[in-house]
Amino acid sequence: MKNRKLVMIPGPTPVARSTQNEMGRETTAFGDPLFVRDFKGLIEDLKVMMNTDGEVFVVAGTGTMAMEMAVANVTKRGDNILLVSHGFFGDRFIDLCQRKGLNVDVLASEWGKAVPVEEIDRKLSEKSYAAVTVTHVDTATGVCAPVAEIGEMMRKHPETIYIVDGVCASAAEPEDMAGMGIDVLLTGSQKAFGVSPGLAIVWAGKKALERRKQLGTIPEFYIDFEKWLPIMENPAKYFATPAVNLIWALKDAVRIINEEGLKERQDRHRKVAKATQAAMEALGFRILAEEGYRAVTLSNLIYPEGVDDLEFRNTLSEEGVFVAGGLGAYAGRMFRLGHMGNIDMHDSVSAIAAIERTLYRLGKHSELGKGVGVFMKEMMG
Repeated sequence: MKNRKLVMIPGPTPVARSTQNEMGRETTAFGDPLFVRDFKGLIEDLKVMMNTDGEVFVVAGTGTMAMEMAVANVTKRGDNILLVSHGFFGDRFIDLCQRKGLNVDVLASEWGKAVPVEEIDRKLSEKSYAAVTVTHVDTATGVCAPVAEIGEMMRKHPETIYIVDGVCASAAEPEDMAGMGIDVLLTGSQKAFGVSPGLAIVWAGKKALERRKQLGTIPEFYIDFEKWLPIMENPAKYFATPAVNLIWALKDAVRIINEEGLKERQDRHRKVAKATQAAMEALGFRILAEEGYRAVTLSNLIYPEGVDDLEFRNTLSEEGVFVAGGLGAYAGRMFRLGHMGNIDMHDSVSAIAAIERTLYRLGKHSELGKGVGVFMKEMMG
């Protein structure tokens, strides 16, 4: 009998049965008063969740589209933009911004490390930047940027829009737009929110909305804030067809988050990440991200000497767990283990046990139960 497959990648993440049920509902007209009510309620809940004084845009699309939406609405061709990159997904902004005709400067860290806040401050002082982008958690490296510290520093540069890419962080890492000085926050539905892929979510504070007005007409059409503002204010209006069932699903996911409590959810992610990383170190893996900047949503694990990446991940799949491979220079040298959203104690223990069985089968580990024991001690302590 084959083991049930656990998907332990950095997204998509497991979807709760109640959320799946929302996606399986009979689709209704987007003008149905009951759907309009649900959509409006979701919008208000999301604004409260991230403490924004502006608006949130819930639009059919991907996290990458959310990145483009964030940049497109606060910059114009010829503007300067500073990209703070901690890995592959921070670098994704480079091509995106260059195609828009922006003058791009990049502050990139060595993979596994974070760009010092002082270095960002120094760069912003050199010339005028329309915006700065920071990826809260880069899934290529597992580095979590100090977005609160950066936000505090950004108060010295009020002319610059502060954009935070929260795709692999929102609803798991602390994010408070007003409290952290974030002007634009973006994410996708398939990570810590625990919904299937398909929704881009972009929060825009008053400062960002005012910048959009100052720009006048922009080249972009579908991702223009001005096109979507009337719909977010009154979902009974039409611009483009909303993803009805995914919006219901996201509403259910937000309900689950609110029932757990956002802070409690963040605390849970932090505890699970610490326990998981301790277990993996006990099994001989090394964590790419340096201590103090490790994400709570995933762990990027460098193999012990002699472990072959493809053989390990194929065997682990046979044991019932699917993980993601490394990217860039770490392709073949590490794997990425997701532990966010609706992943629970059963999932974590099963995944760690499967990793132990895999190492045992490969002749790289003999003390079965060691990693599970470390994880349980951390979780029960």
